[in-house]
Amino acid sequence: MDPTVPLDLSVDRSSPVPLYFQLSQQLEAAIERGLLTPGTLLGNEIELAGRLGLSRPTVRQAIQSLVDKGLLVRRRGVGTQVVHSKIKRPLELSSLYDDLEAAGQRPSTGVLANTVVPAPAAVAAALGVPEGSEVHRVERLRLAHGEPMAYLCNHLPAGLLDLDNDRLEATGLYRLMRAAGITLHSARQSVGARAASAEEADRLAEPMGAPLLTMERTTFDDTGRAVEFGTHVYRASRYSFEFQLLVRT
Repeated sequence: MDPTVPLDLSVDRSSPVPLYFQLSQQLEAAIERGLLTPGTLLGNEIELAGRLGLSRPTVRQAIQSLVDKGLLVRRRGVGTQVVHSKIKRPLELSSLYDDLEAAGQRPSTGVLANTVVPAPAAVAAALGVPEGSEVHRVERLRLAHGEPMAYLCNHLPAGLLDLDNDRLEATGLYRLMRAAGITLHSARQSVGARAASAEEADRLAEPMGAPLLTMERTTFDDTGRAVEFGTHVYRASRYSFEFQLLVRT
């Protein structure tokens, strides 16, 4: 059965917006809202074109635009299939775990390292501790629906809170901080991009040289103390940051 049949799909021929774009936006919205779930096979392009009174090339162009966004994939012998929706993360003081959970993405975590190390210069400067003093280093792989999304490396002041692997795998770091009575107040953050190294590509299931988003963040509690310094890498094919820009008067 065609899963698009119960969807309220329509096109406005009087609109200046191209017909293929109108259709692709409606299908994208259905994927984002969970009406078309990961793994769902779309129906025949000819049937969809006939139902909407569109040409087959128009429908094909709409579907291809979603393939290019990573929302759909064409599989030989199978058809066009829905994959996971792209995560759009607002730039606010929240954790990736909370953002994925809020988006219905079923987050999970693999702990790659959980140890105490001497603070490198950059980490010491960010946390406001002497270089070489002990800090807690946590490396995690964050997944959504079992698919890798991001590699997270965080440094925290030693003794800040108890961080065992079971707790780190069960929830997000900021939730653990709040549960320990730490009030997160503000953060200083920078976002960038670069090509994936061989190790990062293998870890994130991307080809070597694939574009990655990077984020560096220092988080402060309500006393002004730096409580976390994070360097994170995200798959650009599955992830984006959203900005809200205000006019300064």
